[in-house]
Parts: sequence; structure tokens; C-alpha cells
Amino acid sequence: MAKRTYDSTPTTTSATTSASAADDTALARRLEILQQIPLLAHMSSNDLRQMVDDLRQRTFSRNDTIFRQGDESRELYIVLKGIVRIFKISPGGGETTIELFSTHDVFGELAAIDNLPRSATAQCVDNVSLLVISQQQFDHHTRTRPGLAYGLAHVLSQKLRWTSAFAESIAQFDAAGRLLHFLILYTQRYGKPIREGIAYELELGLSQSDLASMVGARREWVNRIMGDWRRRGLVDYDREVIQILDMPAVIAERDSRTEANLGGGDW
Repeated sequence: MAKRTYDSTPTTTSATTSASAADDTALARRLEILQQIPLLAHMSSNDLRQMVDDLRQRTFSRNDTIFRQGDESRELYIVLKGIVRIFKISPGGGETTIELFSTHDVFGELAAIDNLPRSATAQCVDNVSLLVISQQQFDHHTRTRPGLAYGLAHVLSQKLRWTSAFAESIAQFDAAGRLLHFLILYTQRYGKPIREGIAYELELGLSQSDLASMVGARREWVNRIMGDWRRRGLVDYDREVIQILDMPAVIAERDSRTEANLGGGDW
């Protein structure tokens, strides 16, 4: 199925029948796209029509920064196309990747809700198309449209689960185990099956430096561990495309790399 595009130009009333029909078609297309977004999927068609013109489309290029940690911006973003990386910057200037967002994902909602500065930086991994809504408009629609409030609760619960998985990976696994853990989670979300249950392709556009920042390691270490996994038939990495070659073996390798299994000794 061909991908649909979202035209953010407000619908206008036309004196001609053909123009009116075109407006109706454009609106129907936009509503169809919005209904596929989990945040908005529980809203009625009428409520979506009331909200549609408050969503503005913006495009960004690879490596563009959408907002920075500490910024006072308050907009909420929905990804139409591309991948956005969310990362924290340490006092020493190092980066730790927190999350990746792709098509139909939502980010930036915390600042829109609690009115505090941005807690992390959002950067485009590749060319990105977003829908943007202001804090004031989002607050209005959340208060007046129960379907949106329900969708927001659903999105926040999913992010809480991700945070729990992130914390679990830090507590349980060494750096290699954490990297495998994240690759498994992202494959479940974004992976394309090559052989169902066995082999998957994960096209995240992440450099080895980006992968290193996910687990607090150096790029050289990622290069070395990827080479080892490739030789063992677990994972391949080529030009920012990751292939899970044997998912059951990858899961077993991750599970073997807990801190307890690394010989911590008796307490």
C-alpha cells in the first residue's frame, strides 16, 4: 500500500463543486492518517475534525535538532515519517540515548503537560516529517475530548513500560547484554521479518556511535562486539542497517549476559 502524505494546509470553503470535493477528499485523507496514530485512535471523527487544523506539519533533515535539553519549548510532536533520537547530555558533554521514535509515535508530551523545560534533546536520525501541536491547543483538546485523554493515558503507560525495561536492562545486564536487549525491543517494534521468528532487518539509521550511546560504551567497543556477533551468526551491521540473524540465539546470548552470570562472586 502506498504511503499517504499529510497536507497540513487548512481546509477552505470553495464556491465551486470541484474545489469543495477536493477539500472533502483532502480532509478524509488527513482523518484517515490521524486515526492510525495511537494517541488519536480513540477519538471520534467529529472530535478529530475539530482538532485537525491545529496540527501543523513540519519537516526536518538528517541530524537536525528539534529541541534541546533545557529548552523552554512546549509543543507536542507526532512522527509521520523518519526516526527521532532522544538523548540526555551529561555535565561532561557525553550523550546517552534514551529512546527512538518512528512513524505514529509521540514525543515531547512531558513539557506540554508539566510546563517544565525539556528533559532531553530530540535529534533527527534521518529526514523526518512531524505533526506539531502547541501546548495551549493540546491542553484544550485534552480537557474537552475524552478520546484524546484516553489515548494520552495509553501512550504514557507504554512509555512507563519502556522506562521499566530500560531500568531493568541497567540492573540486569552488562553492556553487551543491554545492547542486545535494546536491539530485541526495537526489532519487536520496528523490525521487518526476513524469516519470521528467526531473522529480521532493523533499519534505524544509527551509527556505531549512536549504538554506543545507548549503553554507555565507546564506538570502538561496538565495532568489536558487532564483529564478534557477526562471526557467531547472531547480528550483522552494515551501513546503519542491523540484521538479527538468529533471534532465538540472540535472546539466549542476552540472557546469558546478566551481571550474576559474569562471576560477581558470593556476597
